[in-house]
Parts: sequence; C-alpha cells; structure tokens
Amino acid sequence: MELYGLIAILGLIAGLLSGLLGIGGGIVMAPLLLYVPPLFGCAPLSMKVVAGLTMVQGLAACLSGGMAHRRFHFVSQGLTLWMGVTIFVAALVGGAGAKHVADHLLLALFALLALVAAGLICLPTPKDSEAPDIALFRFSRPRAVSVAGAVGLFGGLVGQGGSFILIPLMTSFMQVPTRIAIGSNLGIVFLASLAGFLGKALTGQIAWTLALPIVLTVIPAAQLGGALSRRVPIAGLRLLLALCIAIAAVRIGFSALAAGHG
Repeated sequence: MELYGLIAILGLIAGLLSGLLGIGGGIVMAPLLLYVPPLFGCAPLSMKVVAGLTMVQGLAACLSGGMAHRRFHFVSQGLTLWMGVTIFVAALVGGAGAKHVADHLLLALFALLALVAAGLICLPTPKDSEAPDIALFRFSRPRAVSVAGAVGLFGGLVGQGGSFILIPLMTSFMQVPTRIAIGSNLGIVFLASLAGFLGKALTGQIAWTLALPIVLTVIPAAQLGGALSRRVPIAGLRLLLALCIAIAAVRIGFSALAAGHG
C-alpha cells in the first residue's frame, strides 16, 4: 500500500478516537506510525518524523474535535484556559529539568501513574450526567492548577504528553462530569501542545508532504468522533478510555525497561 494512503487511514483511526474520547491521539498515532508502515512494505519512519506528524495530528484533532464538543455545549472555557496554560508552563519546567533525572525511573513512575489513571476512570463520578448543563458547571481553580501542573511537570520530565491522564483526574479528583472533561480536554491539549508544534514547524522537523493526508482525514474523523461521543453512554466512554490509557501505560513501561537496560 502506498505510504500516503496508509497514513491517511491511520489519521482516520486516530482522529476518530480523539473526537470520541477527548484525547490528543498521540498515544494512538505514534505507535501506528512506527509499527504499521513496515507491515505493508513501506520504509520505517524515523522517530523524528513520527514526532512531527503526531504533533500535527494532535493539533488538528483537538481543534476539530473540540469544535464538535463545543457545539454540544460540553467545553468549559474557564477549565480549558486554567488547565491549558498551567500544563503548558509546567511542561516547559519539566522539560528543562529532565537532564537532571534518570530516564528509566521517571518513565516507570509515569507508567504507574497511567495505570492508576486507567483505574480511576472506571470509578463512577458522583452526580455525573449523560447531559450535563455547562451553564451550571463550576470547578475548583486550585485543584485544576494542581492537577494540570503535576501532569505537565511529569510529562515534561519524561518527554510524554500525558494529557490522556487529565480526564481521569478531572472526573475523580475534581468531580468534573465525564462529557465536560472529554470536551474540555481537547482544548487543554491544543493549548498545551501549540508551542511544541510551532517549535517543530519553525525548525523544519515536520514532513509536510506526509502531514497533508493526516490533516485531510483527521479533521472530518474528529468531527465524526465528537458526534459519536455524544451518543455513546458515559460508561462506554469510560471503558474505552481505560483501555487506551492502560495500553499507553504498558507501552511507556516497556520504554522504561528499554531505557533501564540501555
């Protein structure tokens, strides 16, 4: 299969999951780009190329999926701004301090945090609703800052986005309704990753010819995912999120083992 067509199909998959579950999609797109092309006789993509394409996919999916969830009134502007700005700053601090800590230990801790998050998303949220009223929604700013700060700092230290952990922490620790957590998380991820995208774009780290089929398929797929998310019961959304986060935790755990033996 031609590489461009294959990448377009992978973009459809990642975009659909992004809109459906409110995740940036990096935990899905990066492994797909790394391991699927060689299975179809295509040359493997380098980690640098994959990182750039994943960033493009995440931004496109978050923007498109976020607009879909906003139409259904499941996006809190206040929550998005407070957590998005906080995680952006915290990730910068974590990235700067990463050279002072052992990679494999941090990756192992991050994988453990992801496993805990997978368990948390399975726990029911008191007063959760299939149709929460965004006009009545309130949140604790100190809790929002502490959650986003911790995830951003840890993510920056280990070089992982970590935004997929935000939704379980929002629903459990902050008592945010599941649908508002999913919709708002797309805006949070967009703000948090915008600087990284600009950095890669301005320094020539994005293969734009390969990014084009991703953008063309991710945008409609994320819209479709957002529309489907509204129709899926929150119990189903929580289960799918738990599976995605658990898979990400296992992948990061293997990275920790590889780093420890490297």
